[in-house]
Formats: sequence, structure tokens, C-alpha cells
Amino acid sequence: MKKNTRSTPDPRIESLLRGQLHDPFGFLGLHEVPDGFVLRSFQPYADQVWLETAEGREPLQRVHPDGLFEWRGKTQPKRPYRLQLGSAEGERTLYDAYAFAPQISSFDLHLFNEGRLYQGYRVLGSHPAQVDGVIGVRFAVWAPNAERVSVVGEFNRWDGRVNPMAVHGSSGVWELFIPELSPGALYRYEIRSTSGNLQVKIDPYAHEFEVRPGNAARAGAKLSHRWGDGAWLQRRAQLDWLHAPMNIYEIHAGSWKRHPDGRFYSYRELADQLVPYVTDMGYTHIELLPVSEHPLDESWGYQCTGYFAASSRFGSPDDLAYFIDTCHQANIGVLLDWVPAHFPQDSFALARYDGTALYEHEDPRLGFHQDWGTHIFNFGRNEVKSFLLSSAHYWLSEFHFDGLRVDAVASMLYLDYSRKQGEWIPNKYGGRENLDAMAFLRELNIMVHDSFPGALTVAEESTSWPAVSRPVYLGGLGFSMKWNMGWMNDTLSFMEHDPVHRRFHFNQLTFGQLYAYSENFVLPFSHDEVVHGKYSLLGKMPGDAWQKFANLRLLLAYQMTSPGKKLNFMGNELGQGHEWRSGWEVDWWQLVQLYHQGVQNLSRDLNRLYRDLPALHELDFEQDGFAWIDCQDAERSLMSFQRRGRHGETVVVVLNFTPVPRHDFRQGLPCGGQWREIFNSDSQYYGGGNIGNGGELQAEAMPWMGQAHSAPIQLPPLACVILKLV
Repeated sequence: MKKNTRSTPDPRIESLLRGQLHDPFGFLGLHEVPDGFVLRSFQPYADQVWLETAEGREPLQRVHPDGLFEWRGKTQPKRPYRLQLGSAEGERTLYDAYAFAPQISSFDLHLFNEGRLYQGYRVLGSHPAQVDGVIGVRFAVWAPNAERVSVVGEFNRWDGRVNPMAVHGSSGVWELFIPELSPGALYRYEIRSTSGNLQVKIDPYAHEFEVRPGNAARAGAKLSHRWGDGAWLQRRAQLDWLHAPMNIYEIHAGSWKRHPDGRFYSYRELADQLVPYVTDMGYTHIELLPVSEHPLDESWGYQCTGYFAASSRFGSPDDLAYFIDTCHQANIGVLLDWVPAHFPQDSFALARYDGTALYEHEDPRLGFHQDWGTHIFNFGRNEVKSFLLSSAHYWLSEFHFDGLRVDAVASMLYLDYSRKQGEWIPNKYGGRENLDAMAFLRELNIMVHDSFPGALTVAEESTSWPAVSRPVYLGGLGFSMKWNMGWMNDTLSFMEHDPVHRRFHFNQLTFGQLYAYSENFVLPFSHDEVVHGKYSLLGKMPGDAWQKFANLRLLLAYQMTSPGKKLNFMGNELGQGHEWRSGWEVDWWQLVQLYHQGVQNLSRDLNRLYRDLPALHELDFEQDGFAWIDCQDAERSLMSFQRRGRHGETVVVVLNFTPVPRHDFRQGLPCGGQWREIFNSDSQYYGGGNIGNGGELQAEAMPWMGQAHSAPIQLPPLACVILKLV
């Protein structure tokens, strides 16, 4: 093979050296020229470069002192060709990255730009790949307004001139295959904007990051966990979740338990400790506060920077998969708290990603959330829709999550959310509804329910927006369920009143039945209610120590017997005294005290009662599952109602919201026969005074409270009693 060492000055050389080369494949690599072929390679840390040939090796000539080498010859080298590099550190051999053509199909790019690439995490990001028989890592990122994008990492000394990427025309997607790169290598993207600004950014589609405070991604991260939850997924797909019990234990992975030295429990340690606890307590689901990668522990995960990466502070992606698999094999569902409403301002992450407002809006009246100091996603931009929909798909597909609790939906739906007049821009009809967000949420819910049978979406939506949990084809947003924030606020407000004043606020308990079946509601006592000076649930209760615990037991019993699925944040189930501290663990030490043991025992029994009694869960979303017996005794703050199952099972719930015991209290009952007390929150086993109804009650044919029968019962103070027909 005859070589020619002539070199021709080219203006692209200076563009390359200045880091401005927009089309590296048009200059670097092998090209046919009028007198044969030219091969160019930029190797700034090599003293010599050779091309491997069938006859041996041929040198490349240094055509620029900064490290541009060139070979010319009459015969085309066989692809993919290898280069040998020599320096003071020794010699090494590598394939030239610019010998491999871009791999992303035009169809995938079309779907991405149309907002319909639901599995974008398989296309963008970094992925192990084999191209032309060579193993390496393929990188792809969306940066449509960049002049140049490069992959930088330890493998190229974080030098953005070494591995510039190729752009796929007007799609705005940049791509590069780096051969023989080891999976797990740390990398970022160096982006030069058209205005000349240079910034180093994370990969928005990365599947794993280094442990904070570092923020580099790991190249080619891939799950290797072997799943054993096939039976669970099959059952989930066939489950009639509308009529099934759903009792959620909400946890923050960083503060459920801590090691004595303050270290986090890993995902695997949580699997070993949390799953048996949840099983014993009788919960049906665990909900994880966001475990998507986030830079700051104090954000609890709600200021997310890695929408496709499990937080490395708790272990690897395989460790999270192990946790979820362990839950499923123990018949426990797992929901992920997911945050598509906003993202933080961190300069290394999504904000002004390519030097422009890419994922957010340019106008702060649309794109900046004043309360949280975060950027609002531009839901009307197709590529942003592909990004977010792919994120949802990723967690449900790759990690087998059973559903998404979607955070801050109200902030997405209203253009004037937390804004004064003049601080927001109306929609095209002059209204305050965010039409793009509405369309996005509907598409999200359609995708989830079509692609993942049995998976659920739960909206944290705090307003009276109609039909949040109604199907899209009926004009709704398509969520499976919605948090009932009105019920939660009214109930806690009522319970915080001294019992002597509760008679003046009794409508706070009864009003909720007017709208209880307008949505598929979850009744939440979540993390938001026990933090930031709001006190723990126990701390909210009035009275001395005995009354506080009795009120808390009554509150939990009222929640578990009211229509709707249930959610409690960790610590609620044992009556934690201190409000939630994300920097430490639940106050497990308090379980040495009988009152706290009693609340935990009560929670366990209530959970199992709710799960096992059809009357308490089958018709959570239907009016037929509930009937008042007495909701008018505000003067004595007494209440009673029926809960019913689909096949006629009935229980009667009687609640006393004052510390006055009611002896031989005549209670109306829906039918005659023997009734048994199956639950009493005043039991001594729960820390109560043990006033109750031992044995069975005989209903008498004496009409009372609008019922055909009645019986005298012992109604303990600040307590709930549940009666069941024998």
C-alpha cells in the first residue's frame, strides 16, 4: 500500500482545535479524495500514530502540532481499521470512532420529534453496542441548538476536542459510537452553544450516575438482574384493582432506617428489612418517595436530575431491581413517586441544556415555578413529551414498578398556579388551564394503561379539577386514582380541635360524602402532613398523653373505615412523637413504650381487617359501599355508618370523638341477629381503657336512627368500634 504524506491546509482544522467542528464525520476518519484516500485522527496526547494494515503498520503524519495526524494512500484500508498510538506513557491500540457510521434509525428520530418515542431510553443515552463486529458504547443526546457536542470522560482526559459527536440533521440528536469503551466509565457531554458558550452537562437519559457529590454518568449501564416475579405480574394484569384492597406504606428510602453511623440502608438492605416488616403489618403496597437520581438529600428526591437513573446513594440499578423483585415475591406492590412537573436549576443538569430553554420555557411566566425555585417542563414540545413519557415507561418496564404517583399535578394543570395577576399567560382561549399539560397527562395515562396491564397512576391533585380519575374517552385525565386532599385537610383540622369544640365543626367530617365518589380517591396521611413544623400525627392531637394517643387511634380507625384506598407515611403506624426528620430514621426506639406499641398493634390489626373484610374495601369508589346510620349527632360528636361489600357483607362503624364514654348507648343496626364487636380502638392491647362489648350483641326489633333494629352498646371514649353480623 503506497502512502502519500502530502497534507492540504483545511479551515476545519482550526474549527476542530477551537472545539467548534460541527460535522466531525465530514473531516475526521477515512475519506475518499481525488488521488486516493485520506485518514485524519485527532490524538492530542499521542506522539506518534500508525495505521494497522495487512502488511504491518504505516505512520500518520502530524499535520498540526496540537495533535492532528493524517494518512494518505491509494488503497482504502479495510474497515473498521485500527490505530496504534505511541506516547511517553507507552503504546496502545484502538479502533477509530470515526470509522463507524451513526446507528439511530430515521424512524426512531421521527417518533422522537413527534413526541411518540415511548422507549426513548433505548435510543438516547449510552448503551453497550456492537457495530461492525466491534463492541463499545453508543452515545446519543438531544441538543438541537448546539454548535458542537462531545462525549468527555476519563477515557479522553475530559477533552471535548477528542470525541465530537455527529448530528442527525434537523432532529437535533447527536450520536457517537466509541469502540472498546468499558461499561461503567464516567462521562458527561461538553456542549458548545451557537452563541459560543461552553458547558459540561449530564446525560439526561443516563441509567446510572456516580455517587454524589459527583454527577458524571456511567457509560453503558445496563440491568442484569434476573427477575422472579412473573407470577406477580400475571396476577397484576388480571387484578380487579377497583374492588381490591389497597393500603399503601409511604417511605423515604433515606430515613426509614439508618445504620448506627448514619449511613443509608441500601436497596438490598431495605429488601431484607422493610419487606418482612410491611408483610407483618399487613400493607398491600409500598410507595417510594422519588428514588430517581437527585443531587441533594434534603430535596427528598423531588428535585430530580436523572429521570432514568436509580439514585446511586442507595446502591446500583440491579440493587433496586432486587428490592422490587423481593417485594413482588412477597405479594407487595411498589409505587414510585414520579416528578414530571418541574426540575431544578442546577447548571450541570437540564436547565438551558444546549444554551437555550430546551426542556423549559424561555418566558418565566410559563417556565419558572416561584414556590420551589424550579423550571417547569415545556409540555407542548414534542421532544420533551418523548423524554417524560419514556421516563414513565422506563420505570414501569425495566424496574417492574406497579404504578406511578404523579407529583404536583395541580401545578401542571393551572397556568396561574401560585401566581398573581400579570405573572402568567392565558391559554389560546383566554383561560388558565394548561392545555399542553392536559394533553400530556392524558397521553401518559393512555400509555401506562395500554402498555402495562394492572399498573396504576395516582394523581396528587389538590383542587376540584373534574374527572381526574376518569377515562380519557369520557373526557377525564385518565388517572387510576387521585389523592383526596380535601378529606385529609378537613379530617386533620377537625381532629386538631379540642373535643369540647368539635361539635361546632362536625360538618368537616360529613361534608366529604358529598363528593366522595366523584373520583377514585386515596385517603392520604402523607409525608407532607408531618414535616416543616406541621408536627407528627400524634403531635397534632389535642389533650394530655392519654387523649393524644386515643385521638390518634381514633383517627387511624376513621381513615381505615372510610371509603377510599389508604396511604400512611412511615412513622404514622407507631405514633411517632417527633415530626419526620429526613436526616435520620423513624423513632423506632419509642416502641419500648406501651402507648407506641399499642398504636403499632392497632395499625397492624386495622390493616389486616381492611385487607380481609370485603365490606371495608370492595366498594371504596361506589356509593353502594357506604350508608350513614347517624351523621347528625354533632352535639355529642358521635357518628355511625355502614360499610358494605358487593355480596351483601356489612359492618357497622361507630365513632366517639369526645372523651366521654357512652354506656348502654343505643345503636341503630340495619338488621336483626347476633352482632359481634370485631374491633375496638380502646382495647388495652392498643393502650386503651378496655371499655367494650365482650361476646355478642343481640339486635332488637326496636327502630332507632332510621334503622329497623338496634342494640345497647358500650361506646368507649375517643374510640372506634366495628360491629359485624355473625
